[in-house]
Amino acid sequence: MEGQDTCPLPDDPTLAATAAALNAAGHWAELFDPRWRCVYATDNARAIYGGRVELAAYPIGAYYFGPDYVSTAMEWGGGQFPLEILRKGLTLHGPSMLADTPGGREELRALVDPRLRDIVDELVPADPPPARSAVFRGIYSAAGAGVDIHVTALRLRDSAGPLVGTVVISKPAVGMAVLARITAMGDLRHLERMEQVARPGRRPAAVLFADLEASSPLSRRLSTASYFALGRRMARLADQCVIDAGGLVGRHAGDGVVAFFLAETAGSESAAARSCIQAARAVREAMVGVAARSELAPEDLVMRFGLHWGATLYVGQIATSGRAEVTALGDEVNQGARIEACATGGRALASKELLERLEPEDAATLQLDPDRVTYTPLADLPTATEKARRDAPAIAVCEV
Repeated sequence: MEGQDTCPLPDDPTLAATAAALNAAGHWAELFDPRWRCVYATDNARAIYGGRVELAAYPIGAYYFGPDYVSTAMEWGGGQFPLEILRKGLTLHGPSMLADTPGGREELRALVDPRLRDIVDELVPADPPPARSAVFRGIYSAAGAGVDIHVTALRLRDSAGPLVGTVVISKPAVGMAVLARITAMGDLRHLERMEQVARPGRRPAAVLFADLEASSPLSRRLSTASYFALGRRMARLADQCVIDAGGLVGRHAGDGVVAFFLAETAGSESAAARSCIQAARAVREAMVGVAARSELAPEDLVMRFGLHWGATLYVGQIATSGRAEVTALGDEVNQGARIEACATGGRALASKELLERLEPEDAATLQLDPDRVTYTPLADLPTATEKARRDAPAIAVCEV
């Protein structure tokens, strides 16, 4: 099975129903017939095998750990399944496979990849129970990081009782309570967008920078606990505005927010530019509610915004043991920061490069007319910073 289509359902109705249910629920699973031939892999299994950026090829009809399966697996994205990992897999499932092989050890030796045959000699056949679980340490990232995986093998039987196959379901070795909390802390739409940039690359995008003005006097005025609560409310609402507008949240630095609106996910450059402007407006409106909840006046929470277009941004995801975030590199990122620093007084300044991406329909939605806008170079703004005059003096901007 190649390409980005879902695997066809198996012919057996029990296997087909199981495959459809597991795939619809987003499980990471592979299904095998009674002879341990591959009949199905869920989209999520193929996605993880494809390095989280594509659905990996899957050898339907191949024998599990046979030459075709091993050759295909070793080609999966990022070298995720070197031979050492496949050898561990056969060691884990081999006792059940040996028990299911009519010709015993000699037949199993002939079926598996030649590089795994020595493992067959050490196997002790074990009649598989209806269900069993084990922890398997595999390599499931392009960086080669080891990950503990819980593997559960379930024996599938039809309504009359005969065995129709085995399903192997995998999940990271973390409890569902932790997974639920991680899910609850994030927006599923945003998590899916982050997966789309798991592989870094050149991606045209609108860039939004926002920051709180006069944060230092405010921090001195409020208690530490109150100021922390304020920052948390601001970050949560700002992130939600970005996500609702179709964007990707970037890093948080102090009271600042960075976000990216990709043309490839928005559908067009115009849609990405529109979403960026809509997000800035939404954040500004949200701060009124944040101020009220924090017992502050609206003028105490004044945000300034810099909006810019990056035609050649290099956008990707950085994941470490402590966190995962989306970031971008390119001159336009630094330029966006310079625009934001000049937008004092709660203004939202957008570059000419951004506004001229707008098609008439999107411009009308924003009540803007890019054909009639008058721009001002950053260096000519009375609020221009020294860095803006030095690094981006000719970038033309207007208020949106």
